[in-house]
Amino acid sequence: MLTYERCALCPRRCGVDRTRGERGFCGMGDTLRLARAALHYGEEPPISASYGAGAVFFSGCTLGCRYCQNAPISLGGQGEEIDTPRLRAIFERLVDEGAQCIDLVTPTHFLPSILPALTPKLPVPVVYNCGGYERVETLRELEGLVDVYLPDFKYGDANLARELSGAADYPEVAAAALREMFRQVGRPIIEDGVMTRGMIVRHLVLPGRIGNSLAALDRLRRIFAPEEILLSLMCQYTPSGPLAKTPPFDRAVTEDEYAAAQSWAELLGFTEGFWQDPIAADPAQIPAFDGTGVHE
Repeated sequence: MLTYERCALCPRRCGVDRTRGERGFCGMGDTLRLARAALHYGEEPPISASYGAGAVFFSGCTLGCRYCQNAPISLGGQGEEIDTPRLRAIFERLVDEGAQCIDLVTPTHFLPSILPALTPKLPVPVVYNCGGYERVETLRELEGLVDVYLPDFKYGDANLARELSGAADYPEVAAAALREMFRQVGRPIIEDGVMTRGMIVRHLVLPGRIGNSLAALDRLRRIFAPEEILLSLMCQYTPSGPLAKTPPFDRAVTEDEYAAAQSWAELLGFTEGFWQDPIAADPAQIPAFDGTGVHE
């Protein structure tokens, strides 16, 4: 059973009692905090589909990347508090508005409150959108409740993972987590343009760190055959968070950097998936975390 007491929901395993006001790495207590709950069109095509994903953005984060484009909510904790019945009502409203999935964005540290809101089963797929830094033991509690996993695989370089996210164990921990996700949902299934089952693995190319991308793609290929997952290779890096003015993280990814990562992915056999247009790096693409849809 997942609990906020002696919290061990994520690999940080802080051990704090969030029911008594103690705070661990994620900075959150035991009450749900949301920054936005609305139709979202910026996910991969079979996630957003024709009518949008019902994206629910949770405040706080268990990874805390120093370059996060959602820093106001992931690092700053911006958001509004709700309870589990209200969360269920939000899911149902989004479905009524035409959402083709319920997209849980960075949800792990609130799972004890989220899981009851996922039953009874919703009429659209549930997508688990996370940073990849997950405990296998926690993921096992999601079996049968999540239809599509949408994790990042951020780092092949442990030293960079330590520098940027304080998680030198990221490559090994995320690899184990992705294996568990795949065990639960299997190969991708897309029906009428909507992903109903399977996994899309995201990798964000970072400026000046192409070696990390090549190492991450290599490791991903060692874990999965290309047909077992869909790869989403992203160039949407936007200078944000504490590193926004620190070279090379003060600039966007160059065309050459992204092309190098794309070429390597294709050489490894990842030809089925998603490539991004450079326009994705426009800060205007970041949604407003202003509480939209949380209390309406």
